[in-house]
Amino acid sequence: MNAPSGTLRASLRPALALFVPLSVLTGILYPLVVTLLARAMFPRQAAGSLIERNGHPVGSSLIGQSFSDPGHFWGRPSATTPQPYNGIGSTGSNLGPLNPALIDAIKARLAALHAADPGNTAPVPVDLVTASASGLDPDISVAAAEYQAPRVARARGLSLERVRALIAAHTEGRLLGVLGEPRVNVLELNLAVDALK
Repeated sequence: MNAPSGTLRASLRPALALFVPLSVLTGILYPLVVTLLARAMFPRQAAGSLIERNGHPVGSSLIGQSFSDPGHFWGRPSATTPQPYNGIGSTGSNLGPLNPALIDAIKARLAALHAADPGNTAPVPVDLVTASASGLDPDISVAAAEYQAPRVARARGLSLERVRALIAAHTEGRLLGVLGEPRVNVLELNLAVDALK
């Protein structure tokens, strides 16, 4: 009877001897070191890349927000549920290109864009009608911003040249000059448009 319990104790002793230090190392020390390094090397990003207006946070430059009025630029559609740009529900739609549900969603988005700006006959940039893999994209292409410029200018009573100058001022180039495409952060651009009042 004593042999099995002695064997069990002999097995548990090294397991616990490893469990406790590894828990401290991976559960406390490692996250603490990574957090401290992130705050020292990338303080803005480690704090959530918050954008503030009048001393109050209005959003993050890393997570999109839903804009639907004609006087603001609209971001890339979000596939998150139950509401758009839900960080907890970050996901793509996972609908294939031949899926009727995706085609219907794109048609509905096209209809909304045309209804908001019926006179705009330019081709609609693909990022205005398709959701990203995360559903949280804060940026749109320069073409998507340019497509919306006439609508925003009309709704705000601004000249098209002034709105295009704002787009140019808020265009971020390729990462390291070669990676990705030029892009515009929708929240930052809309805050700049709001500041023109």
